[in-house]
Amino acid sequence: MTSALRRRPAQRRSVERVERMLDECARLLDELGYEALTTKEVARRAGVPIGTFYQFFPDKQGLVRALAVRNLDAFLSRVSERIAEAHLGHWTDLVDLAIDEFVAMKRTTPGFAVVDFGEVLARPGGPPLEGTRRTLDRAQDNNVVVAERLRALAVDLLDAPPGDGLDRALLVAVEATDAVLKVAFRIQPDGDPFMIAECKLLVRRYLAEHLP
Repeated sequence: MTSALRRRPAQRRSVERVERMLDECARLLDELGYEALTTKEVARRAGVPIGTFYQFFPDKQGLVRALAVRNLDAFLSRVSERIAEAHLGHWTDLVDLAIDEFVAMKRTTPGFAVVDFGEVLARPGGPPLEGTRRTLDRAQDNNVVVAERLRALAVDLLDAPPGDGLDRALLVAVEATDAVLKVAFRIQPDGDPFMIAECKLLVRRYLAEHLP
């Protein structure tokens, strides 16, 4: 996955500015949606000159891509922290934990209901916008990138044998989770609990054929 920024901030002040712009982008996605989001308003709300915005982001699409990368990093960090604290008894607990963290971010993280790991929704629970399947990496679908990042956790924590079989199984699991949870949040703004439970059951049973 290539860098989401036009250039990386080197100084603390620049890092803080980039984070403020991403924070305001997320809030504006909740308030206005993707189509009404503008680089000018993001810069104004973040308190930075528009020229500073373009030092780090090429356009609105680049800004949203950086937000999606930050979301994915935050999700993986939260899952890793939960794993360290939870003392999981079985790999199926990891499935439940990961899905619970994703659902929690959907409910509480600004902008996550519109842009989670790359794909942009027209509105929370709404259909995806055309041309956003490869937001994270122009060479690969978003879910391929997510599955690749999850593979490291599976290999390290589950002692799963690396290889094409694991890669394929994780991609199927990610695609299935994505599809079912989209339905859950389409049914209810906070996610239909019955569909979330079905999603966990589906993924656990499928991965049982592929994990030790």
